[in-house]
Amino acid sequence: MKPLSLLPPMRKIYFFVLLFLSLNAQSQNNVAKQKDTIANKSVKSNSLEDVIVTAQKKEELAQKIPLSLSVFSSNTIEQLKLWNNKDISGLVPNLYSADPGDHRDAISLRGISTTSYDPAVITYIDGVAQFNLDTYIPTLNDIERIEVLRGPQGTLYGRNAMGGVINIITKQPNNTTNGYAEITAGNFGLQRIMGSIKTPLVKNKLFFGIGILQQQRNGYYTNTVTQKSYDQQSEWTGNYFIKYLPRPNWQILLNIKNYQSNNQGAFPLTANGMEDAFQQPYELSQNAVTTMKDNTWNSSLLIQHKGKHIDFTSTTAYQQNYRYYTKPIDGDFSPIDAISIINNYGKSWNNIKAFTQEFKLNSSPSINQKISWTAGAFLFYQDAPSKQATRFGKDANLMMIGDSLFSIINETSVQKKGVELFGQINYAIHPQWQLTLGIRNDYEKQDQTVAGYYQHDPSPSIINVFPFTQGNIQFNSLSPKIALKYQVAPQSMMYLQYSQGYRVGGLSPLSSDPSQPPLISYLPEHSHNYEWGMKNSWLQDKIRLQLSAFITKVNDAQVPTLLLPDAITVIQNIGKLESKGVEVELYAVPTKGLTMSYHGGITDASYLNSGKHPIITPQHTQAITINYNYEITPFSSFYIQTRMQWMGDTYYDIKNEIKQSPYFVQHFNMGWNLKANNISIWCKNIWNQKYIAYAYDFGAIHLGDPATFGISLSRKF
Repeated sequence: MKPLSLLPPMRKIYFFVLLFLSLNAQSQNNVAKQKDTIANKSVKSNSLEDVIVTAQKKEELAQKIPLSLSVFSSNTIEQLKLWNNKDISGLVPNLYSADPGDHRDAISLRGISTTSYDPAVITYIDGVAQFNLDTYIPTLNDIERIEVLRGPQGTLYGRNAMGGVINIITKQPNNTTNGYAEITAGNFGLQRIMGSIKTPLVKNKLFFGIGILQQQRNGYYTNTVTQKSYDQQSEWTGNYFIKYLPRPNWQILLNIKNYQSNNQGAFPLTANGMEDAFQQPYELSQNAVTTMKDNTWNSSLLIQHKGKHIDFTSTTAYQQNYRYYTKPIDGDFSPIDAISIINNYGKSWNNIKAFTQEFKLNSSPSINQKISWTAGAFLFYQDAPSKQATRFGKDANLMMIGDSLFSIINETSVQKKGVELFGQINYAIHPQWQLTLGIRNDYEKQDQTVAGYYQHDPSPSIINVFPFTQGNIQFNSLSPKIALKYQVAPQSMMYLQYSQGYRVGGLSPLSSDPSQPPLISYLPEHSHNYEWGMKNSWLQDKIRLQLSAFITKVNDAQVPTLLLPDAITVIQNIGKLESKGVEVELYAVPTKGLTMSYHGGITDASYLNSGKHPIITPQHTQAITINYNYEITPFSSFYIQTRMQWMGDTYYDIKNEIKQSPYFVQHFNMGWNLKANNISIWCKNIWNQKYIAYAYDFGAIHLGDPATFGISLSRKF
């Protein structure tokens, strides 16, 4: 283990010193408010809180929505130390999430797994679709709640919601000045600094909010070639708001999010298979050392009007990601100079841009209690120019390349544009029965160009070996939904649902493998999902149960193949996939201050033509969380929390040859609250369990994070 580093550089904490001082002054003025808040929490601590969500793009009680839904509140996120999207893996039944080593989370839900940069489970942040994995921000900061919708959500969310939706809502500014600051230090040189301020500039009119996060750590892996830490991380995340209320029923919200990461060792992989990965954990041998620079900007403009009969919302978003390696990255994952990858060609290349626009209309809830509806349109445009060189070094002959000291340079440029129309209506056909009907039409066109070049060292001349070639493809898809809800009793409901999912197709890129020609189309996936569920609560909301069973049938299932040495993913359709399973979520408050929950799922998924299981799909996921909060005085409390997770058999290649057997991971957190202050001691992966987090079909293994522990100090107002 690396020694603790308890004091970040002074230039990084000036802002937080000032923030702590302002928090102290503010807290002295808010003692009366704190007393009221603590008293209210004490009254409610014997039951579970009601949760308002926007899963169906309008505010509703989570317990009343006829779909499978997991919700994490801001308190839960803080106590469970959910710092990244991958941390919810296993906490949501049948959900698995892993970072392959480049901060792009590969997510599987109900047997539907990510196979390319077009995700299987789409992520929304503050109502904005993270268009694909290029413009995706994985770090969680200043979060109000996380909603995870399980199963196809094509009607309201469109393309690439095949497995479900992760809906993330950050904390918004309002008429109350509030904020927090937190400093965390831990092993592996962990330093994590967070802060947030939300305040009115002009009461009832103009508001400002900012939330920032800076964190860094030493690497978990050691490079035996350099005898140094390999995957050192540092990143900065910012979330900035300006909200303007020109009239009581109008809202204009400008939001900018940025994510900047320096990954000094992307793709920490043990290249020689499972045996080496577990016998010599967190070791690798690579001669090419580089830093992956990752710069993402997401900006959005929300205009909302709440009318007497109809509510209107316009969401305009622009996303940009520029990701490159400062030096060539090791492509053979070994100490020899055989293969490396180069993509640092300036901002004209590998700089992804996406524009989205959604218009949405909702019926006002005060007009007709029997009918409610949502309708709208979604438009998008993406430009993704990619340029990458595969360089064969002086030792290339050792890998039977046949030549050395030359590069193959491939250019692929993709433009995507489309329009989607959607609508959903809920009709109360009886006081106990509700019918939901929905449909969405997706149209998309893709234009792709490719070109290939050859360059031999030390000659500066470049020879065109694959002429500039164009291709295009179009898709059109209807995604219907029908659901029937039966309110058995005020605290009990059941539902039946049929829905279709849709994941877009595309064209293959250019690679150095002559057996894989470019511009070959692969078809979209279409799924049919059948689901039954129930939601109950008992004993004045001391116990809640969600239970669901599903069958999903996918046509033209997409399967990835990683082409070496380029490390380019090619997608192929291999027939039908069937996934079926059950899910259970149970929440209980056995006694005052004690909260317990169980999240369990079983997935039986396989390709019908081969019987093989899809990748990154555990055959079962289980998680138990236990949280006990003891009130010492009206102003102070002590809490202790543990989370235990079990994962079933998981495969990482389509042949099912790379398998992670069932494993158990436990996390722990304990702390003390004094007024607005908190100190906590935590540990993730207490028993230092070794397991495969992600693996590539050619045998390279990336292990899950080792045991990490630390201390966090925070203050709120």
